[in-house]
Amino acid sequence: MNVLPTDIEGVVILEPTVYGDRRGYFFESFSRRRFEEAVGAVDFVQDNESRSSYGVIRGLHFQRGPMAQAKLVRVVEGRVLDVAVDIRRGSPTFGRHVAVELSAENHRQLFIPRGFAHGFAVLSPTALFQYKCDNYYAPQAEAGIAWNDPALGIDWRIPASEALLSEKDLHRPNLAQAPELFEYHTA
Repeated sequence: MNVLPTDIEGVVILEPTVYGDRRGYFFESFSRRRFEEAVGAVDFVQDNESRSSYGVIRGLHFQRGPMAQAKLVRVVEGRVLDVAVDIRRGSPTFGRHVAVELSAENHRQLFIPRGFAHGFAVLSPTALFQYKCDNYYAPQAEAGIAWNDPALGIDWRIPASEALLSEKDLHRPNLAQAPELFEYHTA
């Protein structure tokens, strides 16, 4: 597995070793031992999956306080632009984002630590998206920021006129208006 750093410390791209022949391919999508060697110990407790069509933007979501989640995300069908925004107040990279194309073809995964808002845009006709979380979903801790906040400068690679969002995501506050963001503490 190759580990590719991004512009934000802690957010990393994982590229598995893919073994292919005339029958198809094989790769380990997750190995706790290899993951911990590359990233560190994370106790994943929940796996989620969503199917979406072109133009769907899901995000930018996070959970507040003790219900915060780290995520390991991947695409098993189609292509998405995956985005992680640093929402740790006091962080040297606060408000910056990482955007990575994940696809069934490139087999890449993105690890997003706690303290980040997360979202993705579907670039293919459909996409099957899977992710591991290190904390359970808690509706009372659910929060988000606006996908189109101009201060973030995210190019979702989807024309705004074609973006399909949930009712909640259409009414999220901009980053500067979100009081529930994480406080950043160095280790």
